[in-house]
Amino acid sequence: MHAFVYCLQRALLPALFGMLFATSSLAAPRPPNVILIISDDQGWRDLRCLGREEIITPNLDRLAREGVRATSFYVTWPACTPSRGSVLTGRYPQRNGLYDMVRNDMVNFGHRYSPAEYAVSPEMTLGLDPREVTLGDALKRAGYATGCVGKWDMGQARRYLPLQRGFDFFYGHGNNGIDYYTHERYGVPSLFRGNQRTEEDKGTYVTDVFRREALRFVREQKAKPFFLYLAFNAPHGASSFAPDSEKKPGEKKEGVGVQVPEKYLKLYPNRDPKNGVTRYLAAVTCMDEAIGELLDTLRALGLERDTLVLFMSDNGGSGNGGNAPLKGGKSSMWEGGLRVPFLARWPGRLPANAVTDEFLTSLELFPTLLAATGAKPPAGVKLDGFDMTAVLQGKAKSPRAEMFWERRGDRAARVGNWKWVESARGGGLFDLATDLGEKNDLSKQKPDVAAQMKAKFTAWKREMDASEPRGPFRDY
Repeated sequence: MHAFVYCLQRALLPALFGMLFATSSLAAPRPPNVILIISDDQGWRDLRCLGREEIITPNLDRLAREGVRATSFYVTWPACTPSRGSVLTGRYPQRNGLYDMVRNDMVNFGHRYSPAEYAVSPEMTLGLDPREVTLGDALKRAGYATGCVGKWDMGQARRYLPLQRGFDFFYGHGNNGIDYYTHERYGVPSLFRGNQRTEEDKGTYVTDVFRREALRFVREQKAKPFFLYLAFNAPHGASSFAPDSEKKPGEKKEGVGVQVPEKYLKLYPNRDPKNGVTRYLAAVTCMDEAIGELLDTLRALGLERDTLVLFMSDNGGSGNGGNAPLKGGKSSMWEGGLRVPFLARWPGRLPANAVTDEFLTSLELFPTLLAATGAKPPAGVKLDGFDMTAVLQGKAKSPRAEMFWERRGDRAARVGNWKWVESARGGGLFDLATDLGEKNDLSKQKPDVAAQMKAKFTAWKREMDASEPRGPFRDY
């Protein structure tokens, strides 16, 4: 009898341990993959699902249909470098120290940098403070494979590049922008594979290069949780001079504008292919196609339901972008410079075909991704956002009541539905609930509200100035 019981125990114990292991696995499923996609200078309504009927964006429209679209989503700065820095750190530009562009402005006057000049220029010597914790750092510590493909824009000296900032893989450019085919920035080769510059793909349209590398990363990392930061430079104008753009000394030279393969221009047969807006639309369509292939790959690999996909623009549209009915565009403190498209899809966790007009910003991304992945918040780091999952699910109102912006001498604040602007391009007090286009200045009718807005901005600025000094622009 004892022998029978002993044999029975030996037979049943492995099965029991297997059941317990399976139960444990069900209780603690694999953390979600995360794909964060950023476009460059894409206007607030520049998707067909957002109302621009002439644009061809079936894949991003599909992402919106299968997820949540946010209509009151803001970035922290009206141009790329500080805006992307806030995405990666979860902190105001004035807190993380990267509150202006890392850019060689002599190209405005047609200057071509020699290799020796470029090596000591701002684009090579400035970047995101090494003390800042990035999304790559946080998710890598949580066991994620981390990849960065595309526009880094956080500095090009080795200490600033993605492999030193929490990313296992990097293929892209570290500066503001490049030529789509030569991959040069005003004559300087600018693509990196890892920490090394490369010209291996010279001549290939760069959106296709980024598409290929993003797909490669996903396929190679499919067996474990991964974080892909896919940062396009499209549909930004190319950072190169037009060959026929010689002008008088001191005058700004013309750039070549947006570059795009002929086949995408042919998708707009009723538009002039030489027109800047046509090329802009076609560049968005090419990017959309790349995103579509990425979404199809997730489905083919069985990862669709296990992947949180987010899409946004880094700032409002430039001259080609469709910001109407918003006022202004890139580099301005008006809504057209700060309010951007935002989409999020996570099957089973976020509703499909949903729209929220709740007040949200890119500062919410870092805390939201920490919560989604189970990654720990960085110790001793003040984050300026919150986990917006419940808001995207439609289960809660946004706790964000205010947001502040500063770009050199331009300042702005939103508190509730009130928007206050003080800038070289104009200013005033506006009620966004009834005046989304910021046409009716109410500062004279509501002087008390205007004073309160200015006081709130002053208090915010005082907090930013009192935060731990971070480079590269702070005087400390």
